[in-house]
Amino acid sequence: MSLVVVIPAYNAGSHIRGVLQRLSALGGGELSRVIVVDDGSVDDTAHQVRASGFQRAPLTLLQRASNGGYGAAMKDGLQAARAEAPSVVACVHADGQYSPEELPRLCSALARRKLDLLQGSRIASGTALSGGMPLYKYAANAVLNRVENHTLKLAMSDYHSGYLVYGPSALELPFGRLSDSFDFDLEVIASARARGLAVGEEPVRTHYGNEISHLNPLSYGLRALRVLWNYRRGHYASS
Repeated sequence: MSLVVVIPAYNAGSHIRGVLQRLSALGGGELSRVIVVDDGSVDDTAHQVRASGFQRAPLTLLQRASNGGYGAAMKDGLQAARAEAPSVVACVHADGQYSPEELPRLCSALARRKLDLLQGSRIASGTALSGGMPLYKYAANAVLNRVENHTLKLAMSDYHSGYLVYGPSALELPFGRLSDSFDFDLEVIASARARGLAVGEEPVRTHYGNEISHLNPLSYGLRALRVLWNYRRGHYASS
């Protein structure tokens, strides 16, 4: 199995080096490339990546000229990852919120359960609140989750985790037509579901530290509802 890790990064200079160090310590020989997408950062993110001394696998740094949004960074990263013809691609965030140490287990679960797309769930682990997830996020997630499960006909607990693991079929989704913003991940799930791909989740540990969130909860919630509306209209089956 060849694994490519995509790390979208925006003003992540204080965290990205630690994430790369944790990836470097992963056991096994599956990691074939790490792709960091610097989404127009105005801090020293790019410098920290170059100075990290990461040697566990080939490291690619893509620098966007300006900040295009989380989804835009993911599109660039996934496009570069596909060029490697990997078995699996995983998204790990640059702020360290999603534990890189979970990757071997998640990749194993993707293969064992014959899934095309796997999401790491902070809620399913039972550690969301103890791991520092703000109560308002936990409550909003619970409300949206009911609507999402009803609409997408799934039984998942955390549609808003960015810890996604893509199998080969999921890598063929039309990412370029999806959102440039934080609802990109939900659109990926909706697109996979619309095409009959196997989608599931696995519990992951939750950690909220001193990272800075660039997500506006209100606008994100409205975007999530729009994704569900578009799904019901058949948008993702034809996009």
